[in-house]
Formats: sequence, structure tokens, C-alpha cells
Amino acid sequence: MIVTTSFALLAAGPAGGGSSIPMLLPLLLIPVLYLVMIRPQQKRQKQWQEMLSQIKNGDRITTAGGIRGTIVSIKDDVVIIRVAPDSVKLEVAKSAIASVTTQESSGD
Repeated sequence: MIVTTSFALLAAGPAGGGSSIPMLLPLLLIPVLYLVMIRPQQKRQKQWQEMLSQIKNGDRITTAGGIRGTIVSIKDDVVIIRVAPDSVKLEVAKSAIASVTTQESSGD
């Protein structure tokens, strides 16, 4: 009986008016975590999705693996690119595209 009573006293916590700030600290950190980490990542993801939706034939791309080439054709989730110097065609997943450089006509 004594063991159960002492366990109940330990589980109840300290007697008196302890500070509730340590208990509120995790709740205060959630908005900060959102603003510092989650929101910028969501913004980058949205920009990347917009970039992928605007790709077209003739755009120069760089894949996440560092391969650079020119888009020859676009399918649902696959892009076929031509890679220099031998004009080799590679099939690359759209999700592997890291950046796009649109070909523009230069006035030489």
C-alpha cells in the first residue's frame, strides 16, 4: 500500500505553483518551425512544379544527376533529351529535372 501511495505522489508532480512556461514552449515553437522550415520548402516545391509544367521541346535542362541536354519530346512523366557531343538520346524522369533554360533566339 505504501508503494502505491508514493507512486501516486510522484506521478502527480511537485506540489505548489510551478511555472507553466516549460510546458508551453513546444506550443510556441510550432509556428516558428513552420515559418523557418516548412513554408520555404513548400514554396520551393510549388516553384519546381510550375517549372515542370512549363517545359517544352527545345528547352535546355539539367538533371539532378548533372546531365545537361535539350528536350526532344515530352510524355506523361518522362522526357527524352538529346545529349552532346554525339546527340545521344536519353529517357529521363520528369522528377529528375533540376533546372530549365529556355532556348531564346539571339539576334546575332
